Amino acid sequence: MSVSNTGLSRPILKIVGAQPPVETGRSALRPRLQSKTSLPSRIAVIGNYLPRQCGIATFTTDLCGAIAAEYGTARLLALPVNDTDQGYDYPARVRWALAQNDVASYQEAARFLNFNNIDMVCLQHEYGIFGGPAGSHILHLLRGLKMPVVTTLHTVLREPDPNQLMVMEEIAELSDRLIVMSQLSSQFLQEIFKVPGSKIDMVPHGVTDLPFLDPNFYKDRFGVEGKAVLLTFGLLSPNKGIENVIQALPQILSKHKNVVYIVAGATHPHILRREGDKYRTHLQDLAKEVGVESNVIFHNRFVSPEEMVEFIGAADIYITPYRHEAQVVSGTLAYAVGAGKAIISTPYWHAIELLDDRRGALVPFQNPDAIAQKTIELLDTPAIRHAMRKRAYLLGREMIWKRVAQGYMESFARVRSDRMKSPHVQFSARVTPKSLNQLPELKLNQLKRLTDDTGMFQHAIFTIPNYREGYTTDDNARALIFTVLAQTRNDQSEKGDSAVDLSVRYLSFLEHAFNPEKGRFRNFLGYDRRWKEAGGSEDCHGRALWALGTVLGRSQDQCLRSAAGRLFEFSLPAAVEFSSPRAWAYTILGIQEYLGSYPGDRDAQKVRSVLSRRLLEMYESIRSPDWQWFENVLAYGNARLPQSMLLAGSACADDRMISAGLEALDWLLAQQRCDINGHFVPIGSQGFYRQGGEKARFDQQPIEAAGAVSACLQAYRVTGDSRWRSEAWSAFNWFLGDNDLQLPLYDSVSGGCRDGLHPDRANENQGAESTLSFLMALLEMSSLPQSEQMEIPS
Repeated sequence: MSVSNTGLSRPILKIVGAQPPVETGRSALRPRLQSKTSLPSRIAVIGNYLPRQCGIATFTTDLCGAIAAEYGTARLLALPVNDTDQGYDYPARVRWALAQNDVASYQEAARFLNFNNIDMVCLQHEYGIFGGPAGSHILHLLRGLKMPVVTTLHTVLREPDPNQLMVMEEIAELSDRLIVMSQLSSQFLQEIFKVPGSKIDMVPHGVTDLPFLDPNFYKDRFGVEGKAVLLTFGLLSPNKGIENVIQALPQILSKHKNVVYIVAGATHPHILRREGDKYRTHLQDLAKEVGVESNVIFHNRFVSPEEMVEFIGAADIYITPYRHEAQVVSGTLAYAVGAGKAIISTPYWHAIELLDDRRGALVPFQNPDAIAQKTIELLDTPAIRHAMRKRAYLLGREMIWKRVAQGYMESFARVRSDRMKSPHVQFSARVTPKSLNQLPELKLNQLKRLTDDTGMFQHAIFTIPNYREGYTTDDNARALIFTVLAQTRNDQSEKGDSAVDLSVRYLSFLEHAFNPEKGRFRNFLGYDRRWKEAGGSEDCHGRALWALGTVLGRSQDQCLRSAAGRLFEFSLPAAVEFSSPRAWAYTILGIQEYLGSYPGDRDAQKVRSVLSRRLLEMYESIRSPDWQWFENVLAYGNARLPQSMLLAGSACADDRMISAGLEALDWLLAQQRCDINGHFVPIGSQGFYRQGGEKARFDQQPIEAAGAVSACLQAYRVTGDSRWRSEAWSAFNWFLGDNDLQLPLYDSVSGGCRDGLHPDRANENQGAESTLSFLMALLEMSSLPQSEQMEIPS
């Protein structure tokens, strides 16, 4: 019998997480796990969990255990479904339990997962374990998630009813990938539910890694030494067809009088609640009726994983006499194959596939005579039986839980890789309101929250300061630039007064950061007020000069200017020795601000000339028709390089420098534009973009959008071309939600900015760099004439 009896053609399906098979004829691929950085750090598995008595609970528990054994326990938490008000005594891994029929419970679980920064959700799906028509309550949870979802399908129907069809279609849409355990499941998904084959991974049902043992090793545990043992195990229900084996026993016993048939497993809890133990009683009565009562042993209890090993180990022949074909996965059959058992089965779908290539024997449905004849044949011919066992056992090596865990992590890693290349807009994100092409109100709430008596903290946990990470000169320099610029806003007198007070604090930090012995700024200061280094980076020094120049060029506070002037004089000479192009650019920005107030300072002019010439020479040495940039890589803070060229070129009437700056900025913007709808896409920080390499799409940082706003507005001021103003709006709208995920980074409540875009969600922390990037971009856009602030870009 072959799968073609289903009436469907065979699919071509990639098997994930399997070793090359031995003597099976089954195509498989060795797992190629990506680097640990591409693996999710926190995984939530949704599905029933032990001690609840059901196959999904056993599977989910085993899967979590396998992933924890391979990749560490810190990665995992579980969310089972309670089918009773009392619930179950779950282990510590279970952090949240869903109430099966309570829609609110599913919605609350989604909020819980989002709040706990889960990187990946793995759903174990079976229609019957979730509430609502066809288990539709689970859709309320999936719709609310902000992270990727990989769904394992334990049932895929060939003839779904309308509700089942609707639920499966939406689960498929909401899931990044679907994992199936049989080829036929994939076939149904593709031909009936129209799921692309490229979205489906084949990972077999996991099995315990057992040695290839003689069944006699375990028989004394059950008092069946010297007997030939037939076994069926699992939760009892009428569709299991056990009566057909009992009816076959008289014929089997006529040839082999030492045969016993063990039926191991409790009645399915749902059957027990609905009908009591009627089916088991029927089987016991049938055994008496046909005279085999003493040869049938019922073990009426839920079989634990440890007991399962012993039961299967003791079996000479394992029998799955199911009554219907419509079963695409059988965990008990998988366990038997993994243990290397001789198997007799009716031709339900999973059995046809798993027992192919003579790994088992198929008999017709509802046919006790066929069961008897095949059992007698296998008992009569040990050589055939043992060869069947060996073939099953060899296939089972592909199915051990270690391999399955690798297959799941391969699927998870593929999702993260796909999200990096092609971001996925969540359902919840599609309805997020956005106010594009409008300047929001300037709010200093988050800026003040991140500032204490020492200065500005560099990181936040959500919106609260992260004391553990301390302070940086980088962020206090940015904060000083912003607060000085904010003071010049005529319509923000109250905020301007507040900005003056904050400016004093940030400038004091720079004063404290300067190391006169080395002529350099230190960067990292711990919360204990101890410096973690003698000297900071060149970029840090350049930012400090930019901030000091801004104070000298813009501030009306004479005391502030005097203190900044002293520091500027002491720290400027070091910049000439720098090799970092960004440090050159930041220094040029600071010098240009300074020269706004002191245009005749020849020393400052000389440093500006030296650094801008270096940038120009670097650009012209690297530039090619397809790579119009200063370096062989687009990294971070990119737009500040052409911005500084435009500033210096404009101030010095250097057309060559202006031309180079415009060309580089134009090329940069082309690299940071979505090919589909043209929105701004900053170079990702996970790999950047090296010449000849692949462009990183994520993580996207606010610092890039802020730099693009400034550079484009400078190009607009230099050229008068409104195209540059439109480009500035495009970069600013990235903050407001016109981005890959259609999620706003700006928080209208706190006035802060989220720390960037991951492939699947925004980083909800609102640290200094991100918040200041937004605030500085907002000030830049506010510098436009009022009529241009509201203009919708072309």
